[in-house]
Amino acid sequence: MSAKLLTSAVFAGVVAGLIAALLQFYFVIPTLLEGEFFESGERIHFVTDGSPQSERGSPGLGGDFGRHAMTVGFNIVTYIGFGFLLLAAMAMTEMKGFTTITARSGIIWGLGGFIAIQLAPAMGLPPVLPGTIGAEVEARQAWWLGTLIASGLGVWMIAFLRGPIALVGVVLLAAPQFIGAPQLDTYWGVAPPELSAQFVSYSLGTAAVGWTCLGFFAAWFWTRDNA
Repeated sequence: MSAKLLTSAVFAGVVAGLIAALLQFYFVIPTLLEGEFFESGERIHFVTDGSPQSERGSPGLGGDFGRHAMTVGFNIVTYIGFGFLLLAAMAMTEMKGFTTITARSGIIWGLGGFIAIQLAPAMGLPPVLPGTIGAEVEARQAWWLGTLIASGLGVWMIAFLRGPIALVGVVLLAAPQFIGAPQLDTYWGVAPPELSAQFVSYSLGTAAVGWTCLGFFAAWFWTRDNA
């Protein structure tokens, strides 16, 4: 079983990682590179005359192929790791008789992983463009990890438990948001808010697709391997 789990997670992680990287190249990275113009001071928002307008335009992907290769590799490694955890949870749940793994149910698992790993933490700590100053790294990491664990358990309990005990999952899912992520007392962003909002939506949208593909292909490879 461990070999099947590993191979299914690796294959699914590679496919999902490549799909996520492709979407990032088209949507996220050009926006990120545009944000670096404002981080470096090459472009300035709210120029000296007080105008809220600033030049708009992305440099595209640029020519830093080494950086882009690292993006692909990082995506693949990350999705392989998440695929292993996701498929392990799916297999354990199936062994306990809660559900049966299918490619269709894998999509739901993938969306659940997106909610727990990406969306819930992003409600307090959204993806940020270069040049944005945040609270202490250690505090943000601790909140992110706590949110990940609480949200993961919360989503699982809501999905598979019945009765009043399922309400505990709702509490776990909501608790980190009410506790609140560490924040600064002032705003420090140097990029236009429209660009920041676009970056957040692109980042989360890409992650949603990546996680959906991860859940689908993890379940598909698993059931194919078991056939």
